[in-house]
Amino acid sequence: MSPVVETAQLFLGLHKVAWPAGFFVTSEHGTAMPAAWGHQGLPPRWGCACVAEAAPSLRPDAGSPPPWEVAQGPSWAAPVEEGLAGMWEEGCPPPPGEPSVGRGVSRPCLHDRGDPGAACPPFFSRRTPACFQSFSPKPPGGASLGPIWRLGWPVCNFMSHEKCLKHVRTPCTSVAPSLVRVAVAHCFGPRGLYKRKFCGVCRKVLEAPALRCEVCELHLHPDCVPFACSDCRQCHQDGHQDHDTHHHHWREGNLPSGARCEVCRKACGSSDVLAGVRCEWCGVQAHSVCSAALAPECGFGRLRSLVLPPACVRLLPGGFSKTQSFRIAEAAEPGEGGDGADGSAAAGPGRETPVAPESGKKTMKIFDGDDAVRRSQFRLITVPRLASAEEVLEAALRAHHIPEDPGHLELRPLPPSSQACDAWAGGKAESAVISEEGRSPGSGEATPEAWVIRALPRTQEVLKIYPGWLKVGVAYVSVRVTQQSTAQSVVLEVLPLLGRQAEGPESFQLVEVAMGCRHVQRTVLADEQPLLARLRDIRQVSVRQLSQTRFYVAESRNVAAHISLFVGGLPPGLAPEEYSSLLLEAVAAEATTVSVSHVYSSQGAVVLDVTCCAEAERLYTMLKGTAVRGRLLTALVLPDLLHARLPPDSRPLLVFVNPKSGGLKGRDLLCSFRKLLNPHQVFDLTNGGPLPGLHVFSQVPCFRVLVCGGDGTVGWVLGALEETRHRLACPEPSVAILPLGTGNDLGRVLRWGAGYSGEDPFSVLLSVDEADAVLMDRWTILLDAHEAGGAENGTADAEPPKIVQMSNYCGIGIDAELSLDFHQAREEEPGKFTSRLHNKGVYVRVGLQKISHSRGLHKEIRLQVERQEVELPSIEGLIFINIPSWGSGADLWGSDSDARFEKPRMDDGLLEVVGVTGVVHMGQVQGGLRSGIRIAQGSYFRVTLLKATPVQVDGEPWIQAPGHLIISAAGPKVHMLRKAKQKPRRPGTTRDARVDAAPAPEGDPR
Repeated sequence: MSPVVETAQLFLGLHKVAWPAGFFVTSEHGTAMPAAWGHQGLPPRWGCACVAEAAPSLRPDAGSPPPWEVAQGPSWAAPVEEGLAGMWEEGCPPPPGEPSVGRGVSRPCLHDRGDPGAACPPFFSRRTPACFQSFSPKPPGGASLGPIWRLGWPVCNFMSHEKCLKHVRTPCTSVAPSLVRVAVAHCFGPRGLYKRKFCGVCRKVLEAPALRCEVCELHLHPDCVPFACSDCRQCHQDGHQDHDTHHHHWREGNLPSGARCEVCRKACGSSDVLAGVRCEWCGVQAHSVCSAALAPECGFGRLRSLVLPPACVRLLPGGFSKTQSFRIAEAAEPGEGGDGADGSAAAGPGRETPVAPESGKKTMKIFDGDDAVRRSQFRLITVPRLASAEEVLEAALRAHHIPEDPGHLELRPLPPSSQACDAWAGGKAESAVISEEGRSPGSGEATPEAWVIRALPRTQEVLKIYPGWLKVGVAYVSVRVTQQSTAQSVVLEVLPLLGRQAEGPESFQLVEVAMGCRHVQRTVLADEQPLLARLRDIRQVSVRQLSQTRFYVAESRNVAAHISLFVGGLPPGLAPEEYSSLLLEAVAAEATTVSVSHVYSSQGAVVLDVTCCAEAERLYTMLKGTAVRGRLLTALVLPDLLHARLPPDSRPLLVFVNPKSGGLKGRDLLCSFRKLLNPHQVFDLTNGGPLPGLHVFSQVPCFRVLVCGGDGTVGWVLGALEETRHRLACPEPSVAILPLGTGNDLGRVLRWGAGYSGEDPFSVLLSVDEADAVLMDRWTILLDAHEAGGAENGTADAEPPKIVQMSNYCGIGIDAELSLDFHQAREEEPGKFTSRLHNKGVYVRVGLQKISHSRGLHKEIRLQVERQEVELPSIEGLIFINIPSWGSGADLWGSDSDARFEKPRMDDGLLEVVGVTGVVHMGQVQGGLRSGIRIAQGSYFRVTLLKATPVQVDGEPWIQAPGHLIISAAGPKVHMLRKAKQKPRRPGTTRDARVDAAPAPEGDPR
C-alpha cells in the first residue's frame, strides 16, 4: 500500500467510506489493522466496529503483543480502577453463578437485552496502540467476571464485555466527523429538561437543562455542543452534492421503551444507555449491527404519502442559518463554553462543577486556539503537580476531543494581561512552552493556570481529499502536502486517483468545508492558495477545527442564485409597482437583483425573487427590523418545491401550528412535526401566518392541510385558503384539525376530540392519512355600519364595511359578551391562560358575574330570514350555528324532531338560528338539561343592530357599531377531513414519536 495514497474501500453500515488516515497501523502483510486485535489475514470491514461480520476469525489478543508495528505515539489506554465490579448492574446481567453486587460503572454496554454492544465505539488512533485493557475485577467475596475490555479514550464513557465488543459499530466522538456523508448543521432550540435522554457526545444522561436539535433527535449537554458533528438530516437540495436516492439517516439511542428491531424483532432500546439506532425519516428501529442487513434506501415508512421528499425541495444556502432556512424562532446561541460568566465550561463533558483541586493536584484552563481566547471559552483539567509535559498535554487533548498526534502539538502559557491576550490572538506571543514538570513559572495558586494548545511547525502533511460528487468508488484519497503544494497542484494530483484524468483541471476547484455543529461553511480556495499555510492558519484559530474541516474536489459550475423572500406586514390593497417603490424606499432594494414575483394585495404581502445571495442576506436582516406605516415587517426565507419530482402517490401534508394554543403543547407539537416530517412543510402561524405555507405549496398538484389550534385558528387558515384558492394548483385541499383551543367545537364534530392531551404525534399523522373527506359550508358576514345613527349632530361616525368568514357559529348578545370578557382577561394576563381547565373556569366566573344581567336584546335588533321579517321572542342572545356543536360540545339546536325545520347538517347550505334567555339558560344547555329556542333556518339573513352590541364569530369577539349584519353562503364548500371511526392500523414498521402515549380517543358528539 502506498504511504501517500490510501484508497482502501470499506463499508460502514452500507455506505462506502475509506479508512481514516492516521487511525490504523500497518501489518507485516501490508494490511491496515487496529493495533489491539490479532491478525489472521482478513481485514475488518471498518476497524473493529463490525469485525465479527467482516472477519469472524478476528478476536482481541490481550495475552501477547500484536504481531505488527505500531505507527507512533504513546499509549493512552486509561488505567482501570481496582474493584470495579458489577458490570451487569446497569445493563448487563451477571454471568451464571456470579452474584450481583452494588458497585458498577457509569456506562455499561447493553449486553443481553437484544442489542449487544451498542454503546461506544472502539475506533483506534495512532497514539493508541492498545485502546482496550483486559482486566478481571473480582466482586467482594466473589469470583472473577472474566475479561472486560475498556475503551482507552475516557471521553466515551464506555465499557463492554469481551463477547459484546465485536458487535460495536458506533464511531467515537473524535472520528465521527470523518464519517459524515453530507455535512448538515444542526439548529438548537432553547434549553429544556428532557427526561430519560442521553447526550449524543458524552453518552451521559441529561439531568440539567440541555439542548436538542429542532430537526433531528440529537440531544446534547450545552458544553458538548462544540464536539458534536454536523450530521443533521438533509431536508433539501442546496446545489452541493444533490442526489435523488435517499438513504436512511441513522441516529443512535434515545429509543422509546418497547422498541423492537426491524431485523431480529428483539428489543433494541434501553433506558440505561444509548442503544440501538433509528432512521429519522422512516422511523425504522434496529440494533446497530442489524442495521447493516437493511436496504440502504429509505422509503419514508408509513408516512411516505405525507412526507415532502428532500429531493423535491431546493433552497440555496445564501448565507442563511438553519433556523432562518426552516423559519424557526431563533433562540440564544448555546454557549460553546458552558454557563459560566466568563464563558468557561465544566471540566470535560461530565458537567461537574469545578471545585478546589485535591492536595498535590492543580487546575488548568486550556484553550485550543485564538478563537477560544477571544471568546474566553476554555476547558478545565486537573492534573498532578508533578505531572510530566506529555501527561498534561494528553489531558488537554482529551478535554478538547482532539484526535491529533500529541507529538505534533505543544502547550504554551497564556499571558494574564489583555494586551498579551491580544498578542496571542495574533500569534505574536513568545515561544514559551510548558516545562517538563508541568508547572508554569511564577504562577500563583489563586487562579488556574491558562494554556493554549499550539501546533508545531511542519514541513509536510497528509491531507484527505474528498470527491465532490457522490457516485464514486472511493470515499477519499490521501495526498502529501508540502510547502510548494497549492490548491491547483492538489487538484492535478487527485484527479487521476479519482478516475477523472481525462478531464481538464480547469473544470475543477478545491473547496474547503468547515463542518461546524451549528454552521457549515463552504469556501472555494484560489488556485494559488498554499495548502500547508492554510492548514497552519486553521490550527492557529482552533486546533480541533481541523478535524471538522474537509477539502473537496468539485466541478467548477456556476449555480444561479435564486432566493425567495416572503415579506408580510405591508399595507394591503396596493399595486405591484407601489409595493416595489415602498420596498425601495424602506430598505433600498436593488432593482437589478430584486424583483417582486408574487403579490398578495389583500393580505399586504409580497414575495421577492433575489438573484444575489449577499443582497438576499442584507434584505432579510434589514426587513426584520423595519416598520412601514407603523407596522413591523415579517421576512421569511422560502424554499422552492420541485413539484415535478413528487412521486405519483404523494399527497404531502402542509402543517400549520399555533404555538400559543394549548399552553406549551403547541410549541412541542411544532418540534415533533418538524422531526416526523420535512421541516419545510411545517409552518409556525405566529411567524407570517398561513400565507407563506400556501405560497410554498401553490404548485403542488395534490396536498392536504393539518391545522393545530383552536376554532379561531382553523377559521384563520380557512379564510386564507379561500383568498388564495385561485392561485393553487390544488384548489380544494382537504383540511384536518388537531384541536388545541378551549372550545374546539369543529374538532368535536369532525371526531378529532375535545382537545389535544398529549397523544403520540405519529398516531395523529396516521389518523390524518386515514381520515375521510367531508364537505362543510362556509359563510360570509358583511358588517355594514353606514346606516348607524345616534350622534348628537345627527351624523354617524360610521365604520367602513368589513367582511369576515364563519365556519362554526356567530353569536350576538350575551354569548358574545362573555367571550369578549374572557378575551380581555386573556389579553391582560396571557401567562395564566395555559390550561384548558383554567380557561373554562374563567368562563364560569365571567358568567356568574353576568347572571343577573338583562338588556332585552330582542328590542335592540331586527332579524330578516330569506328577506322575511321574523319576530323574536324575549331573548338575551341570538346565535347562528353551522355545526351541531356550540360552547365546548353543547347541542344548542337539540335532537327533538320538528316538522317546521329540516334536520341540521354542516353541508346542507342552511344555518340554524337559536336564542338563549340568559346565562342560566346557557348553563342548562351546557349541562344537557335544555336546548336553545329554535327561531329560524335559512341561507340568507339580515340583522339590524339598533345599538352597539357585542358580536363574536368562531370565538373572536368585538363590539359592533349600529348597522347591518348580512350573512350569506361563501361560495364553494370546503373539504374537511373527519377522523375515521376505526383506530389507525399498527403497521409492521412502527415509527415512534417523542412520547409513549395511546392514540387520541375519538370524540364524536353525535
